[in-house]
Amino acid sequence: MKTTRHATYNLNYHIVWLPKYRQLGLVNEVASRIRSILHEIADDKGVEILDLTVQPDHVHLFVSSPPKNEPALLANWFKGISSRKYNHRYADHDGEKIGWARGYYAGTAGHVSSETVENYIQQHKEGDS
Repeated sequence: MKTTRHATYNLNYHIVWLPKYRQLGLVNEVASRIRSILHEIADDKGVEILDLTVQPDHVHLFVSSPPKNEPALLANWFKGISSRKYNHRYADHDGEKIGWARGYYAGTAGHVSSETVENYIQQHKEGDS
């Protein structure tokens, strides 16, 4: 359990999102940079990253957050701030920008199965066709 001045909580969220530009795989140096930026955002916003996986075609983030931060806000922070920071720091150097697809998956505490994540990714890919 964690506490703030006015709450005791155990709120954990799974957030999964996809890159907008699929030709840019989230691998090697790109994945490392994204992981680092996501940790910076978590530190700045006072949330704890419990698990983080950057796959070539999606980002899987499991965070613990105070009750004041709704899942949509968390997704917007991590997606929006990470793309701005990445593009500011590396786009001129590498020539590749990071952009995230519009949607995301959000789930609450517990275990998110790889099947759930795969279903989300597949549905999003079908929507792009």
